[in-house]
Amino acid sequence: MNQPISKSVLSEPQSRLVELLQRINFGRVERLLVKGGVPLFEPAPRVIQKLKMGGDNTPRPETELQDFFLKRPIFEMLQAISDLGEGVVLSIDIKHGLPFAIEVEGQVEAGGLGHA
Repeated sequence: MNQPISKSVLSEPQSRLVELLQRINFGRVERLLVKGGVPLFEPAPRVIQKLKMGGDNTPRPETELQDFFLKRPIFEMLQAISDLGEGVVLSIDIKHGLPFAIEVEGQVEAGGLGHA
């Protein structure tokens, strides 16, 4: 990622995933199906929100913006989902509305995981 990428260039499913992470702020998304490298929301993934006692549990301020530049963790998550091809994102750990780590499940082929 040499040049900044803005949210406006994302597909509708990718944009929806970014917005979901921003609304959760802290927590995780589980069992997100992926087909053709695109996140699916049918069936709906499981969402777990971590509420911090005495902390700000509201969505990220970016949820109010129509467009903004994506931070590197978002770009890397979307690339990993695209590379998966067909499979399941078992979990996306979210901190400050950004993906911290993801676990994926897919088919293993000669080139590695994904593209089944």
